[in-house]
Amino acid sequence: MKILVLAQYYPPDLGGSTTRAYNVARGLAENGVDVTVVTAFPHYPHGKIPEEYRWKPFTREYCDGLDVIRTFMVPLESKGVLFRMLTFVTFIFSSLIGLLLVDGVDVVWAANKDIFVLLPGLIYKTRFKCPLIFNVDDLSLKTASNLEVMKEGGFFYRLAEFFTSFFYRFVDAVTPISPGYFDSILRFGVAPEDIYLVRSGVNLDVFEEKRVSGTVFRVAYSGSFSIAYDFEQVVRAAEILSGCDIEFILQGKGETAEGIKHLIRERCLSNVRVRGCILSREEVADFLGAADVLLLPLRDFGVPYLGISSKLYEYQALGKPIICCSYGCSAELVRDTGSGLIVSPGDHEGLAEAVRFLHDNPLEAERMGRAGRIYVEKHVGVESIGVEMKHVLEQVIAEVAA
Repeated sequence: MKILVLAQYYPPDLGGSTTRAYNVARGLAENGVDVTVVTAFPHYPHGKIPEEYRWKPFTREYCDGLDVIRTFMVPLESKGVLFRMLTFVTFIFSSLIGLLLVDGVDVVWAANKDIFVLLPGLIYKTRFKCPLIFNVDDLSLKTASNLEVMKEGGFFYRLAEFFTSFFYRFVDAVTPISPGYFDSILRFGVAPEDIYLVRSGVNLDVFEEKRVSGTVFRVAYSGSFSIAYDFEQVVRAAEILSGCDIEFILQGKGETAEGIKHLIRERCLSNVRVRGCILSREEVADFLGAADVLLLPLRDFGVPYLGISSKLYEYQALGKPIICCSYGCSAELVRDTGSGLIVSPGDHEGLAEAVRFLHDNPLEAERMGRAGRIYVEKHVGVESIGVEMKHVLEQVIAEVAA
């Protein structure tokens, strides 16, 4: 079986979509599937194209058992609606280079969340006369409304909703990462039997269980500095804990980075550090593995968060206790697996209290970390996710052919 993965975001880009695309592609390859990935040049979220890709229409690489075709991308930071739209449109056209380089495809998996990836997906589907499966790792419209990027019920929102419903008609199956997405997908006219839950996986060989010891208790976050996260909550919690042997380290890049640094300078805090750099997955594992507690500080959307952040599986794989600032499915995962503490989003006092509890109760923190590792080993390792996705692909191919 040969699968074509369409993914605008792919390592070394940051973000959950990147992690999802890679883990599934790698898991399928480990289970004997011939995988070709068509992706953009590395660009997210900083917009800086690495020198080895500049002024080229495409490159082709073979790594981790995957055939990876990288195509042209405009060097724009993922900031604001206009810049994001320009990157989407660029990939719609540049990704079609794969039509000249790929043949014999049995199924196309549109891996990234944005509905725009379905445009090239439909062209590939028509060219190869094969099923098209759409991955949903975020409800883009709902997220845009929650983040006040787009007003729900407004003209542009309704226009986007129309096009989303239209493109869903041509999709043969949908693979959401969270059960919280099912109702929204059904409202777009997808039949229940065409929805397959396949959770985000984690590479257990890279994210290994780690133990640390030191004189400073470290709380860490790694990923995008985007408007989906509430780093003011983190900074204000750190302010409460200043003077203790507790340090917060925030690593990543994104549009809110300067705002975070300003908050830290404004409060003259020495127990919060920002590391503005892009790390490989191995470097991320080492960075997080050196911490005592790992943090997911989601913003208060005013409604439960329906997704499950891929960070949580990486955090669990490292055997670290988690503090999840969220309502909804991410919080439920942490609670149900016993792998950490839940704090209301925006509650900086509650966050400080949770950090202090884990600092003062190392045996309980260790128990939580171990519970998380046991969960991911049983359910969401890359190989396990590959088995699940392979089964979905085979089933969809058989149903379309019938």
